[in-house]
Amino acid sequence: MPCRLLHYRSAQDGIPLRGMLAGRDDPGNSVEPVVRDILAAVASDGDAALIEYTRRFDCPDFSADMLRVAPESLAQAAKEVPADDLAIILEAAQNIREFHERQKQNSWFTTRPDGTVLGQMVRPVDRVGLYVPGGQGGNTPLISSMLMNAIPAQVAGVPAIAVVSPPSGDGSPNPYILAAAHALGLNEVYACGSAWAVAALAYGTGTIAPVDVIAGPGNIFVATAKRMLIGKVGIDMIAGPSEILILADKTARAEHIAADMLSQAEHDALASAILVTDHPPLADAVLAALEAQLATLPRADIARKALSDWGAVVVANSMELALELSNAIAPEHLEIITADPWSMLPAIRNAGAIFLGTHSPEPVGDYFAGPNHVLPTNGTARFSSALSVDTFTKKSSIIAASAAFTQHSAAKIARLARLEGLEAHARSAESRSNTQHQE
Repeated sequence: MPCRLLHYRSAQDGIPLRGMLAGRDDPGNSVEPVVRDILAAVASDGDAALIEYTRRFDCPDFSADMLRVAPESLAQAAKEVPADDLAIILEAAQNIREFHERQKQNSWFTTRPDGTVLGQMVRPVDRVGLYVPGGQGGNTPLISSMLMNAIPAQVAGVPAIAVVSPPSGDGSPNPYILAAAHALGLNEVYACGSAWAVAALAYGTGTIAPVDVIAGPGNIFVATAKRMLIGKVGIDMIAGPSEILILADKTARAEHIAADMLSQAEHDALASAILVTDHPPLADAVLAALEAQLATLPRADIARKALSDWGAVVVANSMELALELSNAIAPEHLEIITADPWSMLPAIRNAGAIFLGTHSPEPVGDYFAGPNHVLPTNGTARFSSALSVDTFTKKSSIIAASAAFTQHSAAKIARLARLEGLEAHARSAESRSNTQHQE
């Protein structure tokens, strides 16, 4: 059996499953000390540290002049990538841009009868750093990560965007990453990866200027570096291993569900794929389909390990109980493959992204539909959201109080201040109480 078969009759039955999933992103005690040393080295030695780490782990012959990728190299990569592939990248980028354009918020103001003006000013941050993984040895570039992180920052109006991506043995990031950067109009790309690249974005080096927000996925070293830098810079989120939960009834096709579960299980051995159904025959059919599809899957070893450790097929006594379990798990990706998926949508409280219907498999959102695929994991969809234009903006409150408002409110403001033991606050307000309005 490729994964465990469970039964869900009440909330108590979900406790072991949630407990099992809670340990997926625990790196133990070995990662944080290593990352702490890397951060300190980059903060102290700048470019020299970047070059040393890159030589040690990525490119033995790496040199300082290889750190920044020349703009002409980006243009050359765009020429070398097959035209059909570049066209697909551009179409995906357009879909993503159109979706995120609708997320933009405007500054606003309101005026009270006494003349006080209040409002909120929305502005992009000045500079963003994007981490784009190179994939296995730079051979499976995460093009979609480039698009999903860069485009919302561009829509937000960020004036400066720096991209870091690990180099392969020749000292350059994958040409598809470079071509995608060129297609998006980005020209500040650096050949460095892992925790030292994140540190460079946060602290700055001789070559790389520091940023205000860091976004983008990565391995446990990247995620740990981001976690340790919270407060120094803005961080998009600390994403854990990928996950999917599928709610399905008797109308769903087992081969579709198995394919969708494997689309997450093949990510890495920590990925989680769970089916919850109220139809026992579907559960049995999906388990059989998983075995059949694993037989021909190139990354079968990874997927099989993920399914064995973190996957499950759950038979619930009712679809109401299935929904209850889904909300408790708060999955990164939630697929609803039922006779009427829209009718279930109001009951969903916790999910990073929701895919409705048999023709909305998770990869459609991962790559092409437009919504962002950088999503909260490990139950954090209970309180957080997908990466968006908001990730790259900041909001400033505007207060332009009229003389009438402040004079009328001064005594009340002073009273609240004195209750908190802040006499200077009280006196500041009272100093305006007798001020005459002047044109």
